[in-house]
Amino acid sequence: MDVLRPPLIRIGGRVYRKNFIQEQTFSHEEEGDFCSGPGDSADEPCDASVVEETERGFQCRVEVPSPLYKYIIGKKGETKKRLETETRTSISIPKPGVEGEIVITGQHRSGVASAWTRIDVLLDSFRKKQPFTHFLSFALNQPAIQEKFLQFKEEVLEKCSKDHGVSSSLFQNPAKLHLTLGTLVLLNEQEIQKACDLLQRCKEDFVDQITGGKPLTVEVAGVEYMNDDPAMTDVLYAKVQMKDGSDRLQMIADQLVERFVASGLMLKEWDRVKLHATVMNTLFRKDPTEERNNTMTGKSSFKERESFNGQNILKLFENFYFGEVQLDSVRLSQRFSSDASGYYATSGQLCF
Repeated sequence: MDVLRPPLIRIGGRVYRKNFIQEQTFSHEEEGDFCSGPGDSADEPCDASVVEETERGFQCRVEVPSPLYKYIIGKKGETKKRLETETRTSISIPKPGVEGEIVITGQHRSGVASAWTRIDVLLDSFRKKQPFTHFLSFALNQPAIQEKFLQFKEEVLEKCSKDHGVSSSLFQNPAKLHLTLGTLVLLNEQEIQKACDLLQRCKEDFVDQITGGKPLTVEVAGVEYMNDDPAMTDVLYAKVQMKDGSDRLQMIADQLVERFVASGLMLKEWDRVKLHATVMNTLFRKDPTEERNNTMTGKSSFKERESFNGQNILKLFENFYFGEVQLDSVRLSQRFSSDASGYYATSGQLCF
């Protein structure tokens, strides 16, 4: 990590620098075994405005997705008890699996605000450990592109199958060819709806202006690899660019990610979105349902990858033409899913 440009974390409307620390792994961490040090109850609240005065004192009501309840409760309720004791508050949490509000009550505003500050930081940490559930995508699975992709697969296997690690299991499912703009962790229907609403605001704010309300004509041509050594390739992708040579597709991708990052729904990984369509990935070798590629964020189980020698593929198919496609929508795609066409199920979309 570049210590001069540390990653930024957005919590409660504020931006914090994330300093490098040597992480240690403890048993039962997944159970939310979290504790605060003594004297922490005076920490500055992230946003005291969420605390309301009531007849009996003060309270804070916050929507939290049910999959995150366990991190507030902790092993045998220890985290919740510690939080309540040290902040002198009472924390009410809905039953497991029931979506609702977490309610923090107490006699002092500072105690209630402090409890929510700690919970907010705790949940932010564990949310980043969740596997991503959705991603913004452009579908590239039009019949003509699928046909050319299958031709590419057939010719690669015919000419390069003897190269180390090359096999049919490496290839993308043609029905799921796509461009990934960014990944999201959406843990309940409310968060999915928030993402859908933001997509529509993006359409009104800048997408229609960039596209002029017309589809974008792009060309999918040429292949490139992700890592440093083509003899040890993990991801091979097809390059995508606007047919008219403009940067409109890049502008839409970058501005969409910028808006989603600002909303807190997406983590910022790169300064620009890398427009690419994965065609071969060593993660597919052991798990054909794995949609992750190395530009995606979110937790994913670390699999032992067997790289392949892509030197001949890059030489023989450097300028392979996959075809031309009309892009007319950005989809909020659901991971590990399929619709009637074989593409990912769509939770929402922005059409232009």
